[in-house]
Amino acid sequence: MKFSNSYILLGDAFYKRVSPTPVSKPELLFWNSNLAETLQLSPSLQTNAALQAQYFSGNQLPEGAESIALAYSGHQFGQLSPQLGDGRAHLIGEVLDKHDHRFDIQLKGSGSTPFSRRGDGRCALGPAMREYIMSEAMHFLAVPTSRCLAVVTTGEPVYRETLRPGAVVTRVAASHIRVGTFQYFAIRNDIESLTTLLDYAINRHYPEINIAPENKALQFLEAVIAKQITLVVEWMRVGFIHGVMNTDNVAISGETIDFGPCAMMGIYDPNTVYSSIDTQGRYAFGNQPSITLWNMTRLAECLIPLIGNDEKAAIAIVEPLLMQFSQQFEQAYFKMLANKLGLAEIEPSDRVFIAELLETMKNKQWDYTQMFTDLTQSLDDENLANELKQTLGDWYDTWRLHVGHSQQEIEIAKAIMKTHNPVVIPRNHHVESVLKACEETGSTQAADDFLTVLRSPYNELANTGNYQDLPVDDDRDYHTFCGT
Repeated sequence: MKFSNSYILLGDAFYKRVSPTPVSKPELLFWNSNLAETLQLSPSLQTNAALQAQYFSGNQLPEGAESIALAYSGHQFGQLSPQLGDGRAHLIGEVLDKHDHRFDIQLKGSGSTPFSRRGDGRCALGPAMREYIMSEAMHFLAVPTSRCLAVVTTGEPVYRETLRPGAVVTRVAASHIRVGTFQYFAIRNDIESLTTLLDYAINRHYPEINIAPENKALQFLEAVIAKQITLVVEWMRVGFIHGVMNTDNVAISGETIDFGPCAMMGIYDPNTVYSSIDTQGRYAFGNQPSITLWNMTRLAECLIPLIGNDEKAAIAIVEPLLMQFSQQFEQAYFKMLANKLGLAEIEPSDRVFIAELLETMKNKQWDYTQMFTDLTQSLDDENLANELKQTLGDWYDTWRLHVGHSQQEIEIAKAIMKTHNPVVIPRNHHVESVLKACEETGSTQAADDFLTVLRSPYNELANTGNYQDLPVDDDRDYHTFCGT
């Protein structure tokens, strides 16, 4: 692995140097060979499970790696925590993939750091596998996301309500710079470090920005907002609920990061919440757009000193960007829904038509993924089309008028829908079943079978049908946990 460490060059204020804590019996459980090839890892490493276990447990650092824990703050459920930081993660370096894109390699669950507070710095096997499975599913659903390279079992238990097997997961991300990273320096009034961070973030993620001093912070904010809109619209396209959209979990790269209490929505309801710690529904499925604006407002506050010396004047410059958010989001959101319905063009009046379907789905308690799959397949299946006419009434006929009657129009609609409507998602009951099977048997077979299907979410494979069934209880009693 050819490591570089550009983040270390920013200075000691940005991190603490700390090594992973060795584990007693590391064994490789999962290895992402597809990702390993993309990252140009050496063939000798890709075929050496013993060396992979040593490297990705933290027992041994690869040549050129330097281990640090990153500093950041964050609003957690609306409450500011001035100092959070990597409490159970170690960034060991950066690598360039085959396209010369830079990626962080981070070990998670690799031991305590100066930011651990009272935590043990460890990760249980279940949450490690969940991040591996969910991030891989999101990648192949074409949702911007961090990914996982490896999961290594530690041979040591961790205590999470009960004793559970421990693991270390290797996260690969465009970077780990968060909104909370900017907050860390802004609340300390460390303008020098804030400026350094801004320049680094621009060079790494938004090199197209004109870095003239008078406009770079504003352009950066605008670019990050655009990325977040794209990300959350994609979440909502596939029914993903992040579950913990705290500012320390918002990557300025626009990737999905932190898969703790995440879940997939079954029955369509904007108020859907599965996270056990989200007792007020702050991060419900339908609240994700407004929370994104809230998080972007927190980023804007951090950048005010870099936008202008006069605070009131700087706020006046920033406010229009934030005020445009809702309109920009709605435009992207309804365009996404139009794609799910096979509509190449969308008129303002079509928004009411689309909203009618969502309202009916909510009232009738219909499954989100299944409904759009059925609509897609009804273009080829006359029996299914007749069933949907009975179910949806006039709405279905109106939709078919929107699609058009000529074979060419139908083919165009079908092509659009098939790329926007997955036939399979990582449904919650299957995720839990797979995690349980892997923990109880020590075998990855259940996960491997699941991942084979999840890596082709827009195509029907031989085993796709094994994972399309709806939960018998409609996930009414389903809860997710953050795993810390």
